[in-house]
Amino acid sequence: MLFSNEVVISIIVLLTLSLLRINVVIALIIAALTCGILGNYGNGVALSDALTTTVKTFTSGLGGGAETAMNYAVLGAFAVALSKSGVTDLLAYKVIKSFGQRPSGRSVFWFKYVVLFTLVAFSISSQNVIPVHIAFIPIVVPPLLSVMNQLNIDRRAVACAITFGLTATYMLIPAGFGQIFIESILVKNINQAGESLGLVTSTLEVTKAMLLPVLGMILGLLLALFVTYRKPRIYLAQNQAFVVDNIETRVANVKKFHIGVSVIAILTTCFVQLATNSTVLGGLVGLIIFALGGVFKLKQSNDIFQDGLKLMAMIGFVMIAASGYANVVNSTGGVAELVEGLKGVISSKEMAAFLMLLVGLLVTMGIGSSFSTVPIIASIYVPLCVAFGFSPLATVAIVGVAAALGDAGSPASDSTLGPTSGLNADGKHDHIWDSVVPTFIHYNIPLLAFGWIAAMVL
Repeated sequence: MLFSNEVVISIIVLLTLSLLRINVVIALIIAALTCGILGNYGNGVALSDALTTTVKTFTSGLGGGAETAMNYAVLGAFAVALSKSGVTDLLAYKVIKSFGQRPSGRSVFWFKYVVLFTLVAFSISSQNVIPVHIAFIPIVVPPLLSVMNQLNIDRRAVACAITFGLTATYMLIPAGFGQIFIESILVKNINQAGESLGLVTSTLEVTKAMLLPVLGMILGLLLALFVTYRKPRIYLAQNQAFVVDNIETRVANVKKFHIGVSVIAILTTCFVQLATNSTVLGGLVGLIIFALGGVFKLKQSNDIFQDGLKLMAMIGFVMIAASGYANVVNSTGGVAELVEGLKGVISSKEMAAFLMLLVGLLVTMGIGSSFSTVPIIASIYVPLCVAFGFSPLATVAIVGVAAALGDAGSPASDSTLGPTSGLNADGKHDHIWDSVVPTFIHYNIPLLAFGWIAAMVL
């Protein structure tokens, strides 16, 4: 039953093509066609009509990713403007110089983990304190690649470090992107589905319910950094002296006034985004401050925005394609059929919790966004949880973790695409094998285990 469902088959197709290093956008399109054709053809529609319907459904769903793509475009422009102020160059230069050109002895060990945990802190703050999401990665990470090469840091550990902050933060902290996920999506959809059944939740309950699952992610992070990818990994480096000299030249031209403008732009952008729940508006205000502060001239705004688009274009296209895929999945009713089919084999609460989390993993792996998964599964899972006697907190844990599961390990997720965009600046980091597979192992498996424990004890 599981492997005859069109959603499951399409996700297997998506993951197989991705592991074969087929472009993610192409893999998503093929997976969407697979899901739509199987779903519609299975419902008695002629093959040619099933294909036509699928293409129309996929195309009509592309608009759902337009807002996300616009967010990334504005954030990309904001990141480019921030880099022009010299802040990121100054940061990279300070890091490179902190332990000298060739750190040795115990300083190598300590400096390695200073770099890794600094990137964890960056990724956490990118969700709320400095709400640029993944836009900071292509700006901050490439200048640090020379440092990582000198320290022989395994970039898979870096991918895990960054992805942890991008994913765990919005699951637990209701601010910035976390506010959007917890308040605007998770709480809203659970309450819509559960109000008639007497189940209503709140932001505080979501935070309580997510503590155990996030603890699992913390253990996965520590395992990745201190065990799995602890050993040195040698990358054939380019001319490191040139990289350092290039940064030194740029740092020498940094104006202190522009540093102050950057601080004001970051703080204002954060405030506007939190006050209006609009990433686009926050980023736009930040860009205006950069322009008024002289970081770039108004007539250069076109170039700034174009550079921002180049920076985030691939991620934007993947999100748009993922939105089309999600629309096809919704139209076939495959997720509901999958859950209904599982009801017949569920014999206990323990099995019910595990199977719901497993289905959530499969769905999110395909769609690539926990934000888009919640509306799909909440309307199905909430009544199911009530029927099996799960508490409100346990229900929140199941729905929230089921939605977040797969985000870290999906080839179509910005939580994996983001790290790849920075770590592959020199062409030495593979998206699937160096970002997707490591994050899947260290985050999705612990989330599945700790999400199940949360459902049982809450």
